[in-house]
Amino acid sequence: MAHWIEASPRGIYVRPADAWIDPSVPVERALITHGHADHARGGHGASWATPETLAIMALRYGTTEGVPVAYGETIRLGGVEISYVPAGHVLGSAQILLEHGGERVVVTGDYKRRDDPTCAPFEPVNCDIFITEATFGLPVFRHPPIGQEMDRLLGALHAAPDRCVLVGAYALGKAQRVIAELRAHGHADPIYIHGALERMCDLYRDFGVDLGELYPATGASADQMRGKVVISPPSALNDRWSRRLPDPITAMASGWMRVRQRARQKNVELPLVISDHADWDELTATIREVAPSEIWVTHGREEALVHWCDLHQMRARALALVGYEDEDEG
Repeated sequence: MAHWIEASPRGIYVRPADAWIDPSVPVERALITHGHADHARGGHGASWATPETLAIMALRYGTTEGVPVAYGETIRLGGVEISYVPAGHVLGSAQILLEHGGERVVVTGDYKRRDDPTCAPFEPVNCDIFITEATFGLPVFRHPPIGQEMDRLLGALHAAPDRCVLVGAYALGKAQRVIAELRAHGHADPIYIHGALERMCDLYRDFGVDLGELYPATGASADQMRGKVVISPPSALNDRWSRRLPDPITAMASGWMRVRQRARQKNVELPLVISDHADWDELTATIREVAPSEIWVTHGREEALVHWCDLHQMRARALALVGYEDEDEG
């Protein structure tokens, strides 16, 4: 089935379109699902992506070669009809629907099924081949409701008003989601952010995402940040920058915080299980909902999800692409 789609170490090649999906090296034609560095990069001859993803790529990688494709719009390359469908991962993230020779192939990129005020929600698309991520493709990964994690964060803040809560969150997607969820849970106080997050937060605002009042942590006094939430990239949690904060309660927002050893390794006092990826139940439920004839699994815990498909009489294979890493570790 779908002999016109090939998986290789550099990505997924769509032969009749002579285009690659999320290639790991520069190519002449690239179809990009979203702006994280393990899916998007500069140097391509031309890139097709949503307007939001192209803006993110311009900001992060200085790219200028992009062709915008809005959600629901269909383009045609070499006889392949290509549509971009919301993936619910981060701002502008998309599944790519390919239609050729009477077959439909969906490449999800990264996706999640939870509500997120900062991006369009995932839309299931029936197809013949479903190429799914499996970042959290093990039964141990079942993400709690985000409201529960926000209550834990705000509870820690209110219990220690002389301290601040320093939340490590990836610069694209996670930081903005944490901020928006805090606002949705009634946290109207100023939120302080690391300088590395400012431009991406401004870009989200440019696309209509309300983040409320944000203040630069650099230059603020310890007294100003006492009793406040401060958000930084994970890499800043334990570096010199954080030492000037008022006795911070160190938190980390990641699906990997389900693994206690990871939290201990990063000296995280308050692990927040907040993920922008589907968990095990959502991965398996999505496969059932899409009802493909064949499942290709990539980007994560491939073997367990392939085994689950086998147990449920579904044809599946692991792609084992290279260059794919979890952005939560960035």
